[in-house]
Amino acid sequence: MTQPSALTPSGSLVFYSEFDDYTLWKQALQACLPSLKIVRAGEVEDPADVHYALAWKPPEGFFASMPNLRLIINLGAGVDSLVGRGDLPAGVPITRITDPNMGRMMAGYVLFATLRHARDIPWFEQAQRRGEWAYRHPRAPEDIRVAVLGLGELGACAAHELQRQGFAVTGWSRSPRRIDGVRCLAGMDTLDTVIAGADILVVMLPLTPETRGLLDRDRLQRLPRGAALINVARGALVDQEAMTDLLRSGHIGAATLDVFEREPLPPTDPLWRMENVLITPHLASVAIPASAARQIGDNIARVTRGEPPLHQVDPARGY
Repeated sequence: MTQPSALTPSGSLVFYSEFDDYTLWKQALQACLPSLKIVRAGEVEDPADVHYALAWKPPEGFFASMPNLRLIINLGAGVDSLVGRGDLPAGVPITRITDPNMGRMMAGYVLFATLRHARDIPWFEQAQRRGEWAYRHPRAPEDIRVAVLGLGELGACAAHELQRQGFAVTGWSRSPRRIDGVRCLAGMDTLDTVIAGADILVVMLPLTPETRGLLDRDRLQRLPRGAALINVARGALVDQEAMTDLLRSGHIGAATLDVFEREPLPPTDPLWRMENVLITPHLASVAIPASAARQIGDNIARVTRGEPPLHQVDPARGY
């Protein structure tokens, strides 16, 4: 965080999330900006006093009653649920949280999922349930081709960690990127080639109008038979029905899924009952109040000084 400003932030900050702990976030933010008034949504006495909003998936019209809003902070790295809405106040900057701890958390989850597939752990789990001592010789990491789709801050961190573990890593993004030790390709004309050469496909793209449904049935079928799929981005990037069919047929050998088209995943969804699928409830990477609050406090201080905030989102691009 930059040196504290001599200016005191004006107004108050409103907090909204149905998933995050208000008390933890309030304590963390006040440790950075002790004079800042923080209120939970629903307890705002004077909407005109709200100058900052820290929110995750707020309801439609949430910002309409806040005429003096100066900064919107998306409570997370993915901003698709915020920038795609029509009730954002014009001219108010939107920032996303870029906490290094989130990068480490995501890289750890992706590494766990990749190693699980690379070492055939799902196969051994099934053998255990059968009571069968079944040996399968481990593959060398350099013989396993891992493709990471999406090389933003989290994707680049994960790709670097996978490369560090010895996997043959290819990264793909819409615009060119460079990561030491990672073969990086860019542009839609290379996407199908990347998918076709992946033993393990890791999805880390932002959800935008251009990427929604990007991994349709045709693209998923380009995966080598038996390949594994890891999705830690957004469920709407993938045709879930097609993915389910291909998992059932064995074309996709296994999947680790942290995100879905509908969340929570309905209890009747067939993915729950598939032995070759591991499901986690959208927790691959989450913002940690104690560390993320420093970045939020820094941006509030910058806005107070009349400076532009860091890590600003372009609503037109969707990230």
